[in-house]
Amino acid sequence: MNSPEKSSRPAEAASPPAGRREKSDYKIRKVVQALNLLEQFHDDVDELGLGELSRRLAMKEVSVDRLLATLQARNYIEQNRMTKGYRLGFNNLKMAQTVLHQTDLYRVAHPVLASIAERCGETTSVAVLRKSHVIELDAAHSKHPVRVMPRVGLHLPVHCTSAGKVLIARESDQGLEHLLRGVELASYTKNTLTGKEALKLHLRQVLEDGYGVDDEELDREVRSVAAEIRDCVGRVVGAMAITGPSCRIDLHRLRGELVPLAKEGAAAISVKLGFREADRQPLSDRSRHKGSS
Repeated sequence: MNSPEKSSRPAEAASPPAGRREKSDYKIRKVVQALNLLEQFHDDVDELGLGELSRRLAMKEVSVDRLLATLQARNYIEQNRMTKGYRLGFNNLKMAQTVLHQTDLYRVAHPVLASIAERCGETTSVAVLRKSHVIELDAAHSKHPVRVMPRVGLHLPVHCTSAGKVLIARESDQGLEHLLRGVELASYTKNTLTGKEALKLHLRQVLEDGYGVDDEELDREVRSVAAEIRDCVGRVVGAMAITGPSCRIDLHRLRGELVPLAKEGAAAISVKLGFREADRQPLSDRSRHKGSS
């Protein structure tokens, strides 16, 4: 049996004893390739063919096919019988649900979401920022027959969702440019903001108001409001949103009833995460217009 491959780094006085290596040195090539394959399915990419995966991974098709067969056998990949394309299998969902249930934000948020949904009769949700998208972690449904269904687990745009605006409102101009680099501010309705400068101005207002609004910007006839959630050191780690059909949520009701409820719910979740009001960052610390971070 061959001995483990030695590190190419020069020996140092504080180096590990012979036979031991840093964990970062132990990279199993096939495992890395399998993970790279799974990571090709993201955002709006839900199905890919063998040839496209081979091109993206810079691997021979026969090697990719072996990886696919292994992942398919464990239900991490499945094949569309009609198109012959591949997509993520349900075991990924099981793993994601396990992570969510182990996440403090997910665990503490649901009772608050359920309470606020019961009081206002609209759908409530908690969301986090992942790169340049918003992902809903959990939601409580409205009991109205006409209601907005939550999009738990989906990647949503930051520039036209109430939660997204709240989650990026404290970014500096430089941070915002980095966050949105290569991202198209797509138009979904006639109300969608598609210019970066217009978005920056809008985010200043979001920061001053202490809440974000989606006024039929992602979906026609849907409005929502969101407020920021903070953790024990005062960082913005999520947003709580209230969403419903615009026929039931006019701007008067949104500002008069739902804004206070969104702030109340977000504050309650923040307290459960260990946040104290004394940890709140003053708005003047940001100075977005000066481009500070």
